[in-house]
Amino acid sequence: MLLNHDVLAGIESGRIEAVYRRWEQPRLKAGSNRRTAIGVLEVTSVESVDPGSLTLADALEAGFTTVPDLLTSAGTRGGTLYRIRLRHVGPDPRVALRQAIPDEGEMVNLTQRLRRLDVASNHGPWTWQTLTLIAENPGVRAEDLAASMGREKMPFKLDVRKLKELGLTESLTTGYRLSPRGESLLSRGC
Repeated sequence: MLLNHDVLAGIESGRIEAVYRRWEQPRLKAGSNRRTAIGVLEVTSVESVDPGSLTLADALEAGFTTVPDLLTSAGTRGGTLYRIRLRHVGPDPRVALRQAIPDEGEMVNLTQRLRRLDVASNHGPWTWQTLTLIAENPGVRAEDLAASMGREKMPFKLDVRKLKELGLTESLTTGYRLSPRGESLLSRGC
């Protein structure tokens, strides 16, 4: 579920407590967490609602001044209308992880995790090559980086997300860069 910056800011401030979406079936579960640009959001509830039962209070809770505006925000797809209640629970833990320079034990662990990613890959070893490519080309579009490796953009981006989960890379407005953690790992060449 994509949320624009204004909605995220509203959730972070507490001004917005719910969003609405039309889905054939729920795509989120209560109790789950979502990482976003503002940090981690908790999905506190997901419930189907009758569009005809919505009130001005529902619209205000979702950051709108009218029910029609709220309904427009839910999308035009068919399906059931769902109210998703969200709350901001804190920063994305990957942000702090990116800054954490690994000690020797963590270096060994990270190296082993990268080896496992390489072994599990259906396109061969890619982790160190991708880290090096990003280090040498910060801010370059994912499509261009992928092409330089002879890969398609979307599978390449999925691999970079795996590195991001380890705190090794950061997404920029365009492209990526290594985090301090990633730079430290690459410079040691474990």
